[in-house]
This record gives sequence, structure tokens and C-alpha cells, in this order.
Amino acid sequence: MFVILVYDTAVERNPKVLKTCRKYLHWTQRSVFQGELTAAQYRALIAELGNVIDPTCDSIVTYTARSPDMVESATLGVALGGPGDIL
Repeated sequence: MFVILVYDTAVERNPKVLKTCRKYLHWTQRSVFQGELTAAQYRALIAELGNVIDPTCDSIVTYTARSPDMVESATLGVALGGPGDIL
């Protein structure tokens, strides 16, 4: 599945969320990641993030599609991130 993940977390948790996301997805913009994952990888990512965030004040939103071909995207301004190596 193709996953787009967006997070808004407290500053002190940003590094842990960033590191966790980089294990699974490609960094696209400051708090946005995307990439293809298996169902098992997606579950593992969500479980790891659940252990990092404070669900009373942090937010993580994921959007899924069957493939990246089913998602159109356009960039206005500077293109950040990209399909670099996953850590």
C-alpha cells in the first residue's frame, strides 16, 4: 500500500517521531512522509509511533492508497525531501 503520513507533535517528541518515520518512509516535507509499505510494515510503524507520542496532545494522520499511481501530487514552491534512502 502507498502511505502518506503527516504528524504534528510536541517539539520534544519530534526527533523520535522523525527517526521512527524515516525507518519506514521517505521524507517529503518537514512533517510529511510517504512511501510503499506492506500491511505488516504499516502496523509496525503505527505501533512504534503509538509508543512515542502522547495521544492527548500529539497528532499523526495517515492516508493510504493501493499504489502511488492512484495519488496525484503537485508542488508549489521548493520541492523538499524526496525518494532518498530509508534509514
